[in-house]
Amino acid sequence: MRFVRRVQPLFHIMVALAAAVQLSSCAATPKNSAGPQSFQIVRLDPRFDKLVPRDAKLEKIADGFTWVEGPVWNREGRYLLFSDIPKNSVFKWKEGEGVSLFLNPSGYTGSAPFEGQEPGSNGLTFDSGGRLVLCAHGDRRIARLEPDGRKTTLADRYEGKRLNSPNDLVYRSDGSLYFTDPPFGLPKAFDDPRKELPFQGVYRLSTDGRLTLLIKDIKAPNGVAFSPDEKTLYVSDVDPKRAAWLAYDVKDDGTVTNGRVFFDATRWRKDPYFGPDGMKIDRHGNLFGARPGGISVFAPDGTHLGSIETDLPTSNMAWGEDGSVLYVTGGSAIYRIRLGTKGAGF
Repeated sequence: MRFVRRVQPLFHIMVALAAAVQLSSCAATPKNSAGPQSFQIVRLDPRFDKLVPRDAKLEKIADGFTWVEGPVWNREGRYLLFSDIPKNSVFKWKEGEGVSLFLNPSGYTGSAPFEGQEPGSNGLTFDSGGRLVLCAHGDRRIARLEPDGRKTTLADRYEGKRLNSPNDLVYRSDGSLYFTDPPFGLPKAFDDPRKELPFQGVYRLSTDGRLTLLIKDIKAPNGVAFSPDEKTLYVSDVDPKRAAWLAYDVKDDGTVTNGRVFFDATRWRKDPYFGPDGMKIDRHGNLFGARPGGISVFAPDGTHLGSIETDLPTSNMAWGEDGSVLYVTGGSAIYRIRLGTKGAGF
């Protein structure tokens, strides 16, 4: 998701506040730090009890950022990386060490001042070789961070036209990369004169570098994830007129078909954050979807099992540690909650 430009005064206030916060203030919060005062768990289905324990607590581990997104867990180093989009930075959090700057610039590397409000990276992931792959808003590309610090462009154009501003991404086990491309990183978003594509796409980047447009009829594609068997691709649409989690069948060639609404999210619309954002899937196929005010959890059949209500502009999440800890990006802070399930792949 993004800071919605329609509510610019709120954004500028938050940026001004964040500008006064130095990196040293982003230290790890003590383990006994309480989460949001309004935190509550809503249980709608007996299956939810196996996923979220009765005594589950939402713990704040770091604060003092501007707008955090794209968390990803590094299993080998046992640390979390996440984007602060307005700060054009990726930060690192590690237990016992707190927060440190990992990468700057993260999403915009141009020499001229960036005209918009979201220059930095958004979604993050690791490839099979352990290299960090970033959705670079300001550079309008998918970039890979090499061991020597250089960045390699994996995709920045479709049929000769520049991408909008890649938002979220996920690898399939065959090595292909799927990503969403709304215009949230452009200074004027949908109305930006620099926008070259007449649609907001969902793409597949194959291992040979071929970029395939999979979906172009979503107004504002955002989060993206696979079911554990990789037969279903989930995409969130943050369009205020049709906020929803969508599902697509994945064909043998990696393209998708049979797009449908998996679950309507308009009930959670909360200005200025319009709808569902990043999502993660557990090993049983349950979908944990970030949205305004918290996280909604759905069974593979689309049943709404329950919710983790945070009263935060929750943007994304990542499975970490042994796979049972969900790290959550919420506004200016990072949280975690230990669950009774584990993420797909753990």
